[in-house]
This record gives sequence, structure tokens and C-alpha cells, in this order.
Amino acid sequence: MPKSPDNDYIQAFMTERTADFSRAALIVVDMQYATGHRDGALGRRLAAEGSNVAGYRFDRIETLVVPNMLRLLDRFRQGNGAIVYLTVGADKADCSDAPPHMIAMFKALENYEGSREHEIIDELKPRPGESVINKTTIGAFASTGIDHLLRSLGRDQLYMGGVSTNMCVDTTAREAADRGYGVTLIEDACGTTHEDLHNATITNFQRLFGRVISTDEAIEELKSG
Repeated sequence: MPKSPDNDYIQAFMTERTADFSRAALIVVDMQYATGHRDGALGRRLAAEGSNVAGYRFDRIETLVVPNMLRLLDRFRQGNGAIVYLTVGADKADCSDAPPHMIAMFKALENYEGSREHEIIDELKPRPGESVINKTTIGAFASTGIDHLLRSLGRDQLYMGGVSTNMCVDTTAREAADRGYGVTLIEDACGTTHEDLHNATITNFQRLFGRVISTDEAIEELKSG
């Protein structure tokens, strides 16, 4: 990603590192029917309300996020790399196990364990042996054992994409950075509902939290794995 001249002083403080496939993990964030598919609960709700934001969100998911995530998955699978899927939703159908600020959304989108909305979309289904971790919070580190899993696997370089850029992707990425992980957001494998939110998140994340690169760049630097 191009560096803004306004960020030059920040770049001077960023830690340089060499990509190492043996230390890398692909984190696929919340690619579920509830909010990650045009025919899912959020897509249907926005369509019924006549909202014009659904077009941008789901066009980006279909044309960029899913195709690029498939390319990243293929790269990691070919190299027998570490892949971790995250989902968001309640474990209980009444959503009573969710934090208060998440309950209304989970209920409205019928996003709980066992529902169709909670499932990862068919295009990106995990394969046997690939980890799937459910979170009830926006960031994964607050409500799951992802930190223990990644440290057990010896994976401290995280490549992340999914939805939504400014919410679950960004929050999980920041949590990871604060715990010492080297975090890379894959810009063209992330999506959200508003372009300005996506762009602002991408810009801000590069201010100390981590790197932002494209799918092409990620695959190129991980070729040696």
C-alpha cells in the first residue's frame, strides 16, 4: 500500500520484519451468512429497508473479498500452513451468553450456533483440520482462546481479511498487535458497508498497529514457504 507523506514520522517507528511462512497464520474473519452474504440476514434486511449501502458492501464481498480470500486459502493450503476461521455470534439461541451490546444484533440476524446465518458461507467453507473459533465479542482475543492456539502453533505473523474492516477485522488485528503479533491486513480481502469507513480503517491501522498490503503482495512474500 502507498505510504502517505503525512505518515512518514510514524513509519520511522514501525518494526520491520521478514515474512516467514512457517510462522504465519491466515485469519479469516466472520465470513458468515449473517453479514457476509447478499442472501443472508443483513442483506435481506437492508434490501427490505431499501437501503443503498448494501450494494457497496456485497459487491465488494463478491468481487474482491471472496475471490482474494480463496487465493490466500489456496496458498496456505498448498503449503500446509495454519488457517484459523473466526465466526461471531451467540452460542445460545436466546443470545443470553452474548455481551449486552451484541445481543440485539445477534437476535435480529438470528446469528447463533446452529443457525444457517451463523454458518461460514459455502464459497469459503473450512476444510477438515482447519480451526474454527467462535467469538461473542467484536474482537477475538476478548472472548476466545485464539491467543493460546496461535502461540501453541508457533504462529506470530498474522495475515487477516474478512468482514467488517472497521469492526471485527480491525479490533481483532489491534488486539493481536498489542499482544506482540506481527499483523498484516490484506486490504483487498477486507470489506465493510461504507467505503469511507474501510479507507479510514486501512489508513489508521498503519499507524503503529501493523502493515497493509494486497493479496498479490501477500502471496508473493509467502512464496518461499
